Amino acid sequence: MKYYSQELVEEIRSRSDIVDVISGYIRLQRKGSNYVGVCPFHNDRNPSMSVNQPRQIYHCFSCGAGGDVFKFVMDYEGLTFPEAMRTLADRAGVELPRQEYSEEAKQQADLKAQILELNRLAAKYYYYMLRQPAGKQGWDYLTGRSLSADTIKRFGLGYASKYSNDLYQYLKSKGYSDQLLKESGLMQADEKRGMYDKFWNRVIFPIMDANSRVIGFGGRVMGDGKPKYLNSPETRVFDKSRNLYGLNFARRSRKPNMILCEGYMDVIAMHQAGFTQAVASLGTAFTQQQSVILKRYTNEVILTYDSDEAGVRAAMRAIPILKEAGLTARILRMEPYKDPDEFIKAEGAEEFQKRMEQAESSFFFELRILERQYDFREPESKTAFFREVSRKLLEFEAGIERNNYIEAVADKYHLTYDQLFKMVSQTGKKLGDIQKVHKPAPLAKQRRKKAEDGSLRSQRLLIAWMSSDEKLFANIVRYVEPEEFTDPICRKAAELLMEQWKGGRLNPASLFQYFTDEEEQKKVSAMFSDTIPTLSGREEEKALQETILRVKQNSIAWQTEHMEPGDMEKLQKIVQKRREIEKLHISLD
Repeated sequence: MKYYSQELVEEIRSRSDIVDVISGYIRLQRKGSNYVGVCPFHNDRNPSMSVNQPRQIYHCFSCGAGGDVFKFVMDYEGLTFPEAMRTLADRAGVELPRQEYSEEAKQQADLKAQILELNRLAAKYYYYMLRQPAGKQGWDYLTGRSLSADTIKRFGLGYASKYSNDLYQYLKSKGYSDQLLKESGLMQADEKRGMYDKFWNRVIFPIMDANSRVIGFGGRVMGDGKPKYLNSPETRVFDKSRNLYGLNFARRSRKPNMILCEGYMDVIAMHQAGFTQAVASLGTAFTQQQSVILKRYTNEVILTYDSDEAGVRAAMRAIPILKEAGLTARILRMEPYKDPDEFIKAEGAEEFQKRMEQAESSFFFELRILERQYDFREPESKTAFFREVSRKLLEFEAGIERNNYIEAVADKYHLTYDQLFKMVSQTGKKLGDIQKVHKPAPLAKQRRKKAEDGSLRSQRLLIAWMSSDEKLFANIVRYVEPEEFTDPICRKAAELLMEQWKGGRLNPASLFQYFTDEEEQKKVSAMFSDTIPTLSGREEEKALQETILRVKQNSIAWQTEHMEPGDMEKLQKIVQKRREIEKLHISLD
């Protein structure tokens, strides 16, 4: 598929006022020059999301979510950019040109649509069969697992009969070709039997994407057949490494975390008990792509894998993947029960909630598992354990976080902070990690950090001013050039705003497409949402003049600090700039 033209993107944006669009999802109230509402991207009751109509952006001051109208729809609905384009185009009454698709892409899109329709029909068929006399075994199994009729309906659970061609005959009666049925993953074929159903004699779990479209199926065999669980194969619409079971419900739960389970029944049982943020990977080990999906909706994941050895190994594999995605991982201890379903049946939802609140940090879970490899009655073995703990503590960035963990570990294992800190330092030196191991920064470094923070605040505030008004922008750029912004994101934003201004129109909302990293987008939305001081005309001019001056002075300080020793030409330029600043008179009339 070709990308949509920038002109078309801007047309859709101009017809999709961000206040009108977001108001269709959450309640907004006017507050000063902005609108505020309860952020749908984290659990909150207070209005922490600000929507700026003139700039057509939103930003949550609590969780950091932010962007333009496309980003909001993408994150709220779980859509790709092209899908968000189509959603907003339909809302605005704009017909997207068909030539946006190549012939090959159109064929693939048609195939995807046909498979989705087949899956929808199959899900309805399985759901119907569960309620027939032939489906009694499946119904008894599900209700025997304490699932209510409402829960069975909510998850669209079904039954594939004992006959291996029932669904095939049904779909053939609808006119579908064998080739398409095979492409859908619903059928298999061999020389002896020809085409036959992938699932038979199984309870069926429809697998849905974030938008509740059926993309595949899981089946649990009735009786002792093998395999116990069977999943759809990879198809045009189903990639098990990039989807999560239950996500279509969990992403709307507005809970402070997501719960990661091992299986379908765990997810369903937890939703029935009120833990609607539960999801599960799809018959495979947890993947990096799934962690990225979770990061869209939460900052914390609680692992509820089975308490047996296989569950422990699965948790140990998942923890580094979650950390890599920037997620905090905690582990729920379910002993003496094997899984969440068993726990909730025995102890109830209230006890499970208590265990959730007591969930163990992933770091201390890893230490607890590590303890099993050492004999604490033997001094050498005990010392070896603490050496390994020291290595793990070095994984934290030097500073407050590492010091906090050293303190917590020392407390847990009855050591003094200094004893453990010394061992971490010695381990770091042996591993060539001397720079990483040090006590809190000296006063000079703290002062430098404070100055850097002040510099960044000045740059962000100046960008906010520049993006607020074209006349103001024209005045500011008489004195400040984009390269004088030392923060990379501020500099890039200044450069893009300059391009827009030269083109005749400032459009801050359109800049988000140039920042693809999630963290960058949060910083940009925060920057464009910075509150410009409400001052009288003369006071505002003075504050703006001081901000321009600070940005220029900070730029020279940065250049001086990063200058190559002996670079006389660079030094002369810096000296010249200093003189120019001393003589500079900033007028914004």
